[in-house]
Amino acid sequence: MLGVCHRYARNSADAEDILQDAFIKVFDKIHQFKFEGSFEGWIRRIVVNTALKKYSLRRYEKEVVGYEVKDKDENMLEPSAYSHLTEKELLDLINSLPDGYRVIFNLYVIEGFQHDEIAEMLGIQPGTSRSQLVKARNMLQRQILQLQKVAV
Repeated sequence: MLGVCHRYARNSADAEDILQDAFIKVFDKIHQFKFEGSFEGWIRRIVVNTALKKYSLRRYEKEVVGYEVKDKDENMLEPSAYSHLTEKELLDLINSLPDGYRVIFNLYVIEGFQHDEIAEMLGIQPGTSRSQLVKARNMLQRQILQLQKVAV
């Protein structure tokens, strides 16, 4: 579960704080587990929700990143552009995203939530979730292309 926390936190100390807070909630609410799904999934949901509360999207509304979506950014990278990246390098790139982009990217791509679910969790519109995901993907593509140019 610490890995889940690291995907949402800006640093190791924050990830550890999120994990600790989440496990306190798990122990407080253990009586609410209904044995209808996996115990790990139930805990993961608590961990994700705890991380989201720590990094509330309202905090990111004022975040300025100076990045606009342009039609040419919509192009997909060729697999060869990122096949040289290690898992750690890719996770580092994801962690370098602005907080709002990173949260949406993690919820959609890694955790598997749909935009309607993300919108409900974060108190935003589904369209906001979609646009944040597009911006996150585009920013990652630019970062990967930059790394590829440096490697050449």
